[in-house]
Amino acid sequence: MIGSVTRPFCEDCDRARLTADGQLRNCLFSQTETDLRGPLRAGADDAELADLWRGGMWTKLAGHRINEAGFAQPIRPMSAIGG
Repeated sequence: MIGSVTRPFCEDCDRARLTADGQLRNCLFSQTETDLRGPLRAGADDAELADLWRGGMWTKLAGHRINEAGFAQPIRPMSAIGG
């Protein structure tokens, strides 16, 4: 069990989540997602999917900022992404 809010580890986090509908989220609190399902269904090969995955991870923020003013919950909560 990892307490990401009480014991932040964001600066070292390398985790990602593939949602139930094929979207890559580079953080559970991310406001954006990278579509992998569409390209996969369109015939993307492993190299193309890897490029999309890397591109999505390059936009990963240094932290979720949950304890800062202005923090906004993601539109899709964890229960809506398969978590």
